[in-house]
Amino acid sequence: MALASPSLVLHSTTSSFHGQFIAPSLNVRLNPKTSRGLSIKAMSAVVLVDKTESETTSRLKGAYFEKIIPLLKQEFNYTNIHQVPKVDKIVVNCGIGEAAQNAKGLDAAINDLARITGQRPIKTRARNSVATFKIREGQPLGIAVTLRGDMMYSFLDRLINLGLPRTRDFQGVNPNSFDGHGNYSLGIDEQGVFPEIRADILGKPRGMDVCITTTANTDQEGHKLLSLMGMPFREGAVSGANLQRKKKLKSHHFDKRGRGNRRS
Repeated sequence: MALASPSLVLHSTTSSFHGQFIAPSLNVRLNPKTSRGLSIKAMSAVVLVDKTESETTSRLKGAYFEKIIPLLKQEFNYTNIHQVPKVDKIVVNCGIGEAAQNAKGLDAAINDLARITGQRPIKTRARNSVATFKIREGQPLGIAVTLRGDMMYSFLDRLINLGLPRTRDFQGVNPNSFDGHGNYSLGIDEQGVFPEIRADILGKPRGMDVCITTTANTDQEGHKLLSLMGMPFREGAVSGANLQRKKKLKSHHFDKRGRGNRRS
């Protein structure tokens, strides 16, 4: 039986390390008396392993615990650390439109959103059939992904510092998009603003909606939390202390007499 050369054996055992480990010095000797024919002895028993990037804390998460929490406690006079608002989850959804009838377009939309968020999305299907819009029950209408933990902080960091600044004619996000309970929603017209999507292979441009769910009780607390994290709110629109949802004007708010005078 032919024996493999020691150099090939050592190369195959250390090729999967990719430079992450410091391999100890090995003493290789051929022993013809043994049946295996190869004996390997380690001269050093200590193997130093460096921390990988997945084990390190996210930059935004570290800034939240070290800098943002003390500032929020000082401004709102929280007595318990559990009262401090935080980001609970982020839901990213995208409507696929014509891709529902095209398997390749649906797979491309799923792959693009998976590259952006780092997590594979699920298909959202129609609950009822609507003949007017040619929609059948169970037909995929969109894709969505829910982010929590380190993946959530990583996506929020890339959204604030990479995605939004690369948006064309960007002048800040709307500070009036809170729902009254501290949760914020925003829309992105093109997914190409993220560096994970290559411009040369980008097909039909797709947008997506981002819903940031926080534990804040009021819009003022949610606005302050996101602004400290770096969310670029539009300046001069509404101050953070006077966040109020605008009421839509109905028909009885207008003067009917004035309309009649204008027509005559």
